[in-house]
Amino acid sequence: MSSNPPHRPAGSPLVVLADDLSGAAECAAVLPGCRRILLDPAAQVRPWETPVIDLDSRRRTPAGAARLVAQAVRQHAVTGARLLKKADSLLRGHLAAETAEFGAGASGLVVAPAVPAAGRTVRDGVVRLHGVPLHRTEGWRAEPVPVPRSVAEALGRADTAVLPLDQVRAGAAHLGGSLRSALARGAPVVCDAETDADLDAVAEAVLRLPHTVRMVGAGGLTAALGRLCGPVAPRTGPGPAPAAPRPVVVVVGTAHPGAVAQIAQLTLHGARHSALSAESLLGPGDGGRPAARARAALEGAPVSVLSICGTRAVDTSAAPRLARALARSVAAVLPEDADLVLTGGETARCVLDELAVTTLLPVGQVHHGAVHCRTVDGREVVTRPGGFGGPDSLLRMVGALRADRGRAVQEPYASDGGPR
Repeated sequence: MSSNPPHRPAGSPLVVLADDLSGAAECAAVLPGCRRILLDPAAQVRPWETPVIDLDSRRRTPAGAARLVAQAVRQHAVTGARLLKKADSLLRGHLAAETAEFGAGASGLVVAPAVPAAGRTVRDGVVRLHGVPLHRTEGWRAEPVPVPRSVAEALGRADTAVLPLDQVRAGAAHLGGSLRSALARGAPVVCDAETDADLDAVAEAVLRLPHTVRMVGAGGLTAALGRLCGPVAPRTGPGPAPAAPRPVVVVVGTAHPGAVAQIAQLTLHGARHSALSAESLLGPGDGGRPAARARAALEGAPVSVLSICGTRAVDTSAAPRLARALARSVAAVLPEDADLVLTGGETARCVLDELAVTTLLPVGQVHHGAVHCRTVDGREVVTRPGGFGGPDSLLRMVGALRADRGRAVQEPYASDGGPR
């Protein structure tokens, strides 16, 4: 008789290591077996658990990020778990440094960063955004370093092998043989993918290999693994509706141009918006002035939005300080009964750090990348990467949290949080 728990597919348990919070939540939402997002990398993982661990390495130095990854690999590789390193689908972050440590001691490394649902595909080892090679788009406009022209360049490995689409689509037996042959050369293998079916094929092929073969991928590969694993047990649903709607505080820490339109949609439906200047957030003193403005924005408002004023360009090197300062201002005035919508992985993590949150319980997905979670003490939280979603994204995220969805936000919502 198998020793595996009921409904658990045979094989090694999966542990996902993410480099930021919104990416961690994105992965948790598409893994049916995931019950916890851990914000403490040293937290104990239960046997047969499928946790997603936010290493919070994106905002570290390359050396600091590499150390965090190395520590996590040492902790979890000895358990026999299969490891997935969540990477940014546009190759941002410390991909080379983290992957080098992640691959140490592995018998192979399979890299598949495509997310077809978000228009992010890989052909000939080159990431494409809606069909256009990444280096010819504006996808890296906020990054301080040059855009890589290929996944191999982002990895810093000239010996990287590419498994082209014709091999990915050649059938399970052929793909498995091609993958084993490429891995035998000892270099990372980048898998092309333009559809979810491509990623399903890659994931199935990797799961047939020893658990010592590790994976690097974005939400698309994680979702493929989730589809293969299937449901383990029903997740916790939204909590009981309170007697009165709880206030919702939206914190927008992204500089993405689409955020302006998203905030405008919220304010049109009754939300109160306050933009805090970068100068006041980064200025000397105890931050009392932005906190006072935040308090005024939140006072008595069913839905309030706090963002950073975009009237002046901000040096990208100041972004981490801005995120921390914005988080401190929010945490200083946040009502105990308020739920949260947090955009931008760094901002989301800073706010939760200020609130001493170390575990999130995934509830569901509002739309692609926008993930509804709950804290252990019952606060509802929706996170989302900064650049995701259309003009109604924030409206939908707020609607997913409102018990009385017809009051502060006059948008009709379906039962899954999406517009009817």
